[in-house]
Amino acid sequence: MVTSIDIVIVNWNAGPQLAHCLESIAAAARNGIRIRRIVVVDNGSFDGSLPTGEIAGLAPTIIRNQRNRGFARACNQGAESSTADYLLFLNPDTRLLTNSLAEPVSFMERPENRRIGILGIQLLDSDGRIATTCARFPTPVRFFATMLGLDRVLPHVFPPHFMVEWDHKQSREVDQVMGAFFLVRRSVFECLGGFDERFFVYFEEVDLALRARTLGWSTFYLSTVQAYHHGSGRVKKRMQATRLFYSLRSRILYAHKHFNTWSATLVTLGTLLLEPVSRFLVAIARRSPSQLADTLKAYALLWRAVPGRLRLARRPDGA
Repeated sequence: MVTSIDIVIVNWNAGPQLAHCLESIAAAARNGIRIRRIVVVDNGSFDGSLPTGEIAGLAPTIIRNQRNRGFARACNQGAESSTADYLLFLNPDTRLLTNSLAEPVSFMERPENRRIGILGIQLLDSDGRIATTCARFPTPVRFFATMLGLDRVLPHVFPPHFMVEWDHKQSREVDQVMGAFFLVRRSVFECLGGFDERFFVYFEEVDLALRARTLGWSTFYLSTVQAYHHGSGRVKKRMQATRLFYSLRSRILYAHKHFNTWSATLVTLGTLLLEPVSRFLVAIARRSPSQLADTLKAYALLWRAVPGRLRLARRPDGA
């Protein structure tokens, strides 16, 4: 029996990387699987990266958002009305190899793996080095260790969010895999109601993996299958302040969704009052005016956004 898969790619000014990603999908082996749809959800790109016709024989379905609606919401748009057995959420800066599609699906289809709900594979950077892509579920202590830099100074006492102490050369069950290659059973995704759209970007895949875990589904990292994940370094450097703002805002939302009231309040206060001081001190120690400016801008955005974000976080459905 042929297993079906839908591939969802969220695009925002990915440049030529999106075309390269689609070309790699076309070249990937499809033994035992059928790609029902490739959906590209464009979040208001203005760089001309959105395809206007076929690429390598593929004619993806295009969903155009006039503005950036956030990663979680765009993923849900792409997955809407899917009838495939699996959903693969794929970043446009990834490039698949020959076995990147067929083998992960085949692995998930084995009877002994029927309780694996989410799967990630080994991602390689542009130099072919294995990237650190697996992470631990956040806890209040882990958040505070990050705020104070203790996870970098004393990693054996305060393990960091990403599993940097592990070489990622073995397959194993993990808490979370990176969203750049995020394979999930459609039935699990629908049971969870998709990604929580209150997370504009960051923490949406952590939240989904945690909710899946509470229902008895595990997340697995498969080291025997690879894909390239290049990242978008220049864009990230230009948008450090915006990225930091969204990451901190999503952290506060995650805390209020998954921690008790006292812990969530402490994480919020620490994020708003404690961490900016530590970040300012690091920027000064590094003599980095750009880092200092980015930190100031990010926290200015955060302090303005927090009241509304807290009201939204207290609503179970985010409506």
